[in-house]
Amino acid sequence: MEQDTPEGDRIAKVLARVGIASRREAERMIEAGRVAVNGKRIDSPALNVTAKDRIEVDGQPIAEAEPPRLWLYHKPSGLVTTEKDEKGRPTVFDALPEDMPRVMSVGRLDLNSEGLLLLTNDGAIKRRLELPSTGWLRKYRVRIKGTPSDETLAPLRAGITVEGERFQPMEVSLDRQQGANAWLTVGIREGRNREIRRAMEAVGLVVNRLIRVGYGPFRLADLKPGEVEEVRSRVLRDQLGLDHDFQPATPPRPKRTVRKAGPPKRR
Repeated sequence: MEQDTPEGDRIAKVLARVGIASRREAERMIEAGRVAVNGKRIDSPALNVTAKDRIEVDGQPIAEAEPPRLWLYHKPSGLVTTEKDEKGRPTVFDALPEDMPRVMSVGRLDLNSEGLLLLTNDGAIKRRLELPSTGWLRKYRVRIKGTPSDETLAPLRAGITVEGERFQPMEVSLDRQQGANAWLTVGIREGRNREIRRAMEAVGLVVNRLIRVGYGPFRLADLKPGEVEEVRSRVLRDQLGLDHDFQPATPPRPKRTVRKAGPPKRR
């Protein structure tokens, strides 16, 4: 006997959609007892909710979901990409303009890295942009100490294992030598924790500046440090293959080729 599918969406998905947290982080909040539905605290994300349900986080009702939005942000060096830092260091979110809504970062840039950081108000968009299966190339301008040769860079282009962690092949080109330093352009598709810095160290190179200049189709261009620029909704939908409701667009079915029957063959 078939069971009826519950109405609505999973509670963690709803929390992510209104920008409370990513879906995974929302699940942890639920398990910690911070979320209540219709006045009752819940401890499991296995619950579907609809627009009729009253949802609260830490005793405060959540806002209605806004349309998904995406911003390009030029992160300066010296900021951490977390909402709160246990060491009290300044964060990306402390530095954003006051009129910005609640947003989440797409991936991270470490404390000493700078450049393009994507921000969104929608957890589903965040997850979609971060998935390795998206296959988007992240491009960086990297300044290193030393005089690298093609032989030095070859392991990076072939794929390298660092402390038991396998990094996919990188796109690496030498742009120019500038005194004791060299500038490289590096492209990666996964963006693991400190991937470029660790990979460079493994071949004897030390990174002293790292600037992300591209994330898939999005570019840093002439955005100045600390500046924010919103991506147009149409561009966001087109780049992610979404329809006007920001749902995955259904690709058109290929047309069937109907051949007309010829005259019957004579025997």
